[in-house]
Amino acid sequence: MKKIALLSVLSLACATETYAFDSSLLPTEVSQTLNGGNLDTASANNATLLNNQSVVELSPSSSMKYPAQNKMFGSQLFKGAFASTAGSTFNSSYQINPGDNINLRLWGAYQSNGTQTVDPQGNIFIPNVGPVKVAGVRNGNLQSVVEAQVRRIYVSNVGVYAALEQAQPVKVMVTGFVNQPGNYGGVANDSVIAYLDRAGGVDPERGSYIDIKVMRNGQTIQQVDLYEFLLQGQIRPFSFRDGDVIVVGQRTHTFNVSGEVYNQNDFEFNSPAVTLAQALVFAKLKPGATNVSIQRRQGAEYRSEYYSLNQAHNVMVEDGDIVTVTADRYAGTIQVRVNGAHNGAHAIVLPYGAKLSDVLTQLQPNALAEVESLQLFRPSVAKRQKEMLNVALDKLEETTFNARSSTQEEAALRLRDAELVKQFIVKARQVEPKGQVVLNPDTFQDVILEQGDILHIPEKTSVIMVHGEVAFPNGIEYRNGLSAKNYIEQVGGFSQKSNKSKVIVIRQNGKAELVRKGEKIKQGDEILVLPKAQTKGIELTRGITQVLYQIAVAAKVALDL
Repeated sequence: MKKIALLSVLSLACATETYAFDSSLLPTEVSQTLNGGNLDTASANNATLLNNQSVVELSPSSSMKYPAQNKMFGSQLFKGAFASTAGSTFNSSYQINPGDNINLRLWGAYQSNGTQTVDPQGNIFIPNVGPVKVAGVRNGNLQSVVEAQVRRIYVSNVGVYAALEQAQPVKVMVTGFVNQPGNYGGVANDSVIAYLDRAGGVDPERGSYIDIKVMRNGQTIQQVDLYEFLLQGQIRPFSFRDGDVIVVGQRTHTFNVSGEVYNQNDFEFNSPAVTLAQALVFAKLKPGATNVSIQRRQGAEYRSEYYSLNQAHNVMVEDGDIVTVTADRYAGTIQVRVNGAHNGAHAIVLPYGAKLSDVLTQLQPNALAEVESLQLFRPSVAKRQKEMLNVALDKLEETTFNARSSTQEEAALRLRDAELVKQFIVKARQVEPKGQVVLNPDTFQDVILEQGDILHIPEKTSVIMVHGEVAFPNGIEYRNGLSAKNYIEQVGGFSQKSNKSKVIVIRQNGKAELVRKGEKIKQGDEILVLPKAQTKGIELTRGITQVLYQIAVAAKVALDL
């Protein structure tokens, strides 16, 4: 029995995005999440602290000195959605400002109808009533404030209606670490995010998402943390005035989280260090996470630390750290599906490392089952087949577009070939391999099964399928002793585009064989005729032929040229 070694490679550096948070505003739910979620699960599986550290000296050419630029968490806000949407003129939270127009109507014993503009002192003037202070009043309270002042003079018999007619347009300066500092127009109740979006957003390389100030006359009147909006959905209402300034500060501290988390990003924080527990709350752990590694730059070195998640409250994450969350668990059981000529359960649970022989004892094949031709389909094999097919297509594409021509006529022919090959490559990339593992009936009992394997028990059949580049693809009744050529003749013979020299015969167990036309066909076989590649270059023809065979074996289809 052959031993099969399975190697798994864990990547410590994943392509990620970036996030920031204010550690002083850590919500109460954070500690509850950490105490009741994945960290307790990790404790049960990793009772002891794994504090192994290693020091890696960086060579002058080391790529670790020049990490790939990651997307900061928060940068997804600024794609134009906020800039193009004006704030609602009739927002009930909007505060009345000088310059706003108030539609005022009085009827009954005294009548008046007109528009009053809020003067620089914040008042409107109502005839027979006098000045009424409305600046600073919320739009939703305007009616009650005006009516209360009118009732001081007209106790009854006079109706009152007051409504904000139009919010005053304002100009707001946006500066600091933004992509396009400048003076931007809007209305007073537009959000800070809207003005930042109009300025091209926060500079993703240098700007801060948690240190944003709104200034008026040189004084800070509001501090904005965009992570409150991103993580908690909170944004404090604010009324801008002409001449207000939004200042985006410089980013100070960041760390990166990747691996078994839902938010793989860079995060920003406003203190030199935060606990690992705080960092992981914002990254949001996946259910299977158990451990974490931290890479920390110290001079010319990277120091690596490894912990179980139950130590997250006691481990600090510092500026520039790279945090990778892993799932150091091993499968206890696997599930294998069974279909085809089978009367028993279609899902079988087996211990990790089980062999095909462990499944055979649980099968209940029906009367037509061909257990000797058992077929095994494996997702990992399908993935690998797809990868190899894409490599072959990449080489074919490179060969096609790098070919040189010595004459104008040859160039025209190559251009025609290139267009045909381009269309062929597009179709070929859409093919999904089946991932079949061809089994030897004498030894398949020793095959080690994997999670997600599918076992198919074929049925006995009296039909030979003939398809591909033949005149009339069809199923033909099996007759003992006939060759592949005999069956092809019964479906009208080869098509004009066929490769007549050889055909592919797919046995009932899934094994594909390249045979001559005189090959004797067995019961349950399938005949596949491939097209003939006819192009200007030998290399191009060879590349297309290779792809055709790969697709025929991996997907059991003959792709048309």
